Amino acid sequence: MKLLLTSGGVTNARIRAALEQLLGRPVAESSALVVPTAQWGHPLCGPASVQRLAAGADGSPHLSGLGWASLGVLELTALPTIGAERWVPWVRDADALLVDGGDATYLCHWLRESGLADLLPSLPDTVWVGVSAGSMVLTPGIGTSFVEWAGAPDDRTLGVVDFSVFPHLDAFPTNTAEHARAWAAEIDGPAYAIDEQTALVVADGRVEVVSEGRWTRFDG
Repeated sequence: MKLLLTSGGVTNARIRAALEQLLGRPVAESSALVVPTAQWGHPLCGPASVQRLAAGADGSPHLSGLGWASLGVLELTALPTIGAERWVPWVRDADALLVDGGDATYLCHWLRESGLADLLPSLPDTVWVGVSAGSMVLTPGIGTSFVEWAGAPDDRTLGVVDFSVFPHLDAFPTNTAEHARAWAAEIDGPAYAIDEQTALVVADGRVEVVSEGRWTRFDG
């Protein structure tokens, strides 16, 4: 897969340009499936936030509301009950998966339970657009301070990339640069702290930072 890992979505022109480069075409000519599942695992999320994401347009201007040619919803908790013969073609036909935030360990659980995690290596041209937990879930681990789901056995996630992500830098009182440094000291390996105007582009084995804001790399 090609990865666009963000804190707040496609929030500026540079990140949008990076997205369209990964897609190989404009957003307006691309199809997307939005994955809201992580929200169900976080105590601050619920039906209203999921509705805004699924509605697109003004409700989620930096992700589902970017002006996609077509937009659908892929709810991971439903996939085990309908059979892969139905949902796998939906995923293969999509140009992008828009994976929203919430709790990354809950999202990781359902990526595995649904079978989507096993499918990802066979999607070389699909673009994964992650927001917050939707980015963090691809890392080896998120740090215990980001685990909100009571069912999580630990902070481990999929490990698709070899670095970790601290999102929402300076966006909340608990996400300051000082908090990021303390978090990074507990992470085994390299990590990035990124704000709402920053994205990490992963393609062809390379990581590129695209930013109109603030970010820091920790080498572990």
